Amino acid sequence: MRRLFRYIRGYEKETVIAPLFKMLEACFELLVPIVMATIIDEGIKNSDVPLIWRQCGLLVLLAVVGMVCSLTAQYFAAKSALGFGTALRRDLFAHIDTLSYTELDHIGTPTLVTRMTSDVNQVQNGLNMTLRLLLRCPFIVIGAIVMAFTISPRLTLWFLLITAVISLIIYLIMRATVPVYHKSQSALDRVTLLTRENYVGARVVRAFSRQEDEMADFAATNDRLRDFQLAAGRISALMNPLTYLVVNLGVIAVLWYGGREVDTGTLTQGEITALINYLSQILLNLLRVADLVIVATRAIASALRVTEVLNTTCTMPAPATAELEGDAAASAVAFDRVGFTYSGAGAPSLEDITLHAAPGQTIGVIGGTGSGKTTLIDLIPRFYDATVGQVSLFGHNVREYSFAQLRRLIGIVPQKAVLFTGTIRDNMRWAKPDATDEEIWTALEIAQAADFVRAKPGGLDAPVETAGRNFSGGQRQRLTIARALVPMPRILILDDSASALDYATDAALRAAIKEKTHGMTVFIVSQRAASVQRADQILVLDDGKTAGLGTHAQLLKGCEVYREICLSQLSKEEVSRTL
Repeated sequence: MRRLFRYIRGYEKETVIAPLFKMLEACFELLVPIVMATIIDEGIKNSDVPLIWRQCGLLVLLAVVGMVCSLTAQYFAAKSALGFGTALRRDLFAHIDTLSYTELDHIGTPTLVTRMTSDVNQVQNGLNMTLRLLLRCPFIVIGAIVMAFTISPRLTLWFLLITAVISLIIYLIMRATVPVYHKSQSALDRVTLLTRENYVGARVVRAFSRQEDEMADFAATNDRLRDFQLAAGRISALMNPLTYLVVNLGVIAVLWYGGREVDTGTLTQGEITALINYLSQILLNLLRVADLVIVATRAIASALRVTEVLNTTCTMPAPATAELEGDAAASAVAFDRVGFTYSGAGAPSLEDITLHAAPGQTIGVIGGTGSGKTTLIDLIPRFYDATVGQVSLFGHNVREYSFAQLRRLIGIVPQKAVLFTGTIRDNMRWAKPDATDEEIWTALEIAQAADFVRAKPGGLDAPVETAGRNFSGGQRQRLTIARALVPMPRILILDDSASALDYATDAALRAAIKEKTHGMTVFIVSQRAASVQRADQILVLDDGKTAGLGTHAQLLKGCEVYREICLSQLSKEEVSRTL
């Protein structure tokens, strides 16, 4: 929580001015009942019209000055709160960007989205309300009691009793509603999760005709959120009737006992009116305090959720080292008895993997679903750190490289082809912002994407819609491959990135990479035997373990798992020719 206060830095002046002007407004508001009492006791009683006009002018002046103070306070409070929220969002976004896959997997994307949007807004609104009401409302309540005491100490006891009863009602209602608001925020996380899943997986939902099931699940979750909010609303709805009942009973008591004192000449009619006005001020400001406490409580709950993310430290800090020079005699990539277990997993995903890839070699990685192929290649760019053993690049432990140098050394094409809104040229320059058109076209030629890009109106300036939806699956995959090739990295990882390509295009792509990327070490992860069979080395994974390592011909003879994969995908004649 305390670390959030530093985001007010730069807005200290606004943070001080806002409550001070609210206090000034409260002072003018406390003078109004006194002016009203003067109008009644002196102006109306004595038919002194000039006095009435003067006092009415004073009321207008108090109203105008109070309004100016209020607008000034709200301006500075809003400026401080918005500046706070902007700085918090910026740092939260930057911090999330530094977290490793391990932390992101643990926290979860839907929760991060909710905390980045809804929770930060709650904290921002809480700060705004606090600056405006934290000092003003208690000041008016205490000031009204003090002013009432100067008029009638005896009737002020009723004020104290009424204030205590109203405060008790507000406390009990808040005590009942605050836990419900906590549950409501958690339910909102679930709504965000389902919304994201259905938007991202809309095609899958429709393909399996699960719209009604998903709608029912969403409706149930949404109804649960509504129930929490309605429960809080029903309890909160008791606040106004109960508090106004107590205040009206207090007004009756003031009129009853005050009337007697008017008869005896102890009090005047104007003073009774002033007392009732002070009682109304106490009620209104106690209700505002209740609203403030509810908003502040929700803001504190949200602040704790935001702070939890900010306090999450990356388990893979980047070393503060200079650029490392690679050893020309060393392997481009080396796995030495590597094992890996996901956080919270009951069993390792990789065990005792040893592999050495020389510069310029093509390494095929094949295996069944869940065999650990993607997990293995995620260790190379250090998306995760090996639990056991060591991963090395050009003779250095991967942990010794800065992330910036790793990203320059390695080009990655993930399983899911992701493009960003903009143009084709914008997407091609992600890895190399200063890439020339010649470099981009070279990468597009290798990725077998140049023909359809040229056919697009605008060529490289053709627009890319959200998630690349104006391209086919195969076109998106080829564009993501080209994007990774633009800087010509020393290591290229293709993680099942040709699954949407036909066999001819896939073969042309592999041939172009082989011919036009001299010295580049290429990892081809695939479930297709045809995609890896011409690799210099093929690593066969089975349930996280090495089932075989060698060339296509060697594995057909000595690896049962690889032979079964080939027989299921290739004709017997093709397999026999290899043997």
